[in-house]
Amino acid sequence: MQKSSAKKERRANLGSFIVYDRMLAGSVKDEIAPDELSRQVYCVLGMPIDLVEMSAVLHAIKIAAARKLPFLISTPNLNFLVNYQIDTDFRESVLSSDLCPADGISIVWIARLVGIPITKRISGADIFDALKCQRSSENPLKVFLFGGPEGVAARAAQVLNEQPNGLNCVGALYPGCSSVGEMSRDEMINNINSSGADFLVAALGAKKGQLWLQHNHKRLSIPVRAHLGAVINFEAGTIRRAPLIVQMLGFEWLWRIKEEPYLWRRYWNDGMTLLRVLLLRILPLALHMLWQRLKYDRNGHNLVVTQTHDSESVTVSFSGPAIARHVNEAIPVLRSVVGLKKRIVIDFSGTLAIDTRFLGLFLMLRKKVQGDRGLTFTGLSPRLERIFCLNGLGLLLSTGKSS
Repeated sequence: MQKSSAKKERRANLGSFIVYDRMLAGSVKDEIAPDELSRQVYCVLGMPIDLVEMSAVLHAIKIAAARKLPFLISTPNLNFLVNYQIDTDFRESVLSSDLCPADGISIVWIARLVGIPITKRISGADIFDALKCQRSSENPLKVFLFGGPEGVAARAAQVLNEQPNGLNCVGALYPGCSSVGEMSRDEMINNINSSGADFLVAALGAKKGQLWLQHNHKRLSIPVRAHLGAVINFEAGTIRRAPLIVQMLGFEWLWRIKEEPYLWRRYWNDGMTLLRVLLLRILPLALHMLWQRLKYDRNGHNLVVTQTHDSESVTVSFSGPAIARHVNEAIPVLRSVVGLKKRIVIDFSGTLAIDTRFLGLFLMLRKKVQGDRGLTFTGLSPRLERIFCLNGLGLLLSTGKSS
């Protein structure tokens, strides 16, 4: 039942990309932008992870580039997960992203354990390779490379432009081993913007790269932005990517250690963190989600979504199991209350269960309303509050259960 629901929602999600494509023909107003609530997002230990096919990723990049819409792609892996738990600014950079496909195999494994229908990776390198393969395009996507070791971005640009493909490198810049602030000087940002690129690829280390993209979000004019880690090294040939069979077996991280031995310490520390999280949060969550699916993932349990208003706020109440099978019933209601520009209260008094799909939807709701009004959660039973916390969503319950 859950797989059938996921397939239906995936078709709906891809259908929304078709709507955006019509913008290119002028049949939809220019100001229309992708609706965050339409994203098929699951919550993986607090991180939003999109259940999305590569074709939809490429299509979204194409639309954002054509319409000059700011579009931030994050590619979560184990190192993302570790930094996400301890660094507030890093966490916000991921939460504010417009697309978050699962990059690391550990994210896929965690998803499987807790019953999320994410079965394969879409890594940053895979996205970059897929864009290169779109050779039929009359106008190749213009890319700017920022970061990497000294000289590597320039070498990658040269290699990229030596043979025709779906990408044309219009600039490369080595910022040096400096701070986020030093890499955000006016002359550096102007250099990047003046390139006229469609796609900005940063390679500064996951933490610094995400923070740099977040810090300069409003200053960058290049529409599509992403931190794609070792992609620049792969293109320059300074590091070899793991063979396909190694990737499929889930051991690309081991190959990376072979290619870059200094990475062993990071992988060791991240692995120890994963082991601790596995014992304290993932396994308890997996058992609870299994029990919940056995009890509620079948016909006979409906979700009733209602809304009530007063002069300052609107309250949305969920009665029944808030699970993936019912998510399409909740999205239109949440979309309508977002448009009211009032404080939003989510009432769980009648909620029997909640799963990672609904938690992902609430992360998107938080993104939609953050900064201009309040988002408050009420009526949480101790069991539901524990689910929030096991999923790493204490941020939604902070300050008196208000975000």
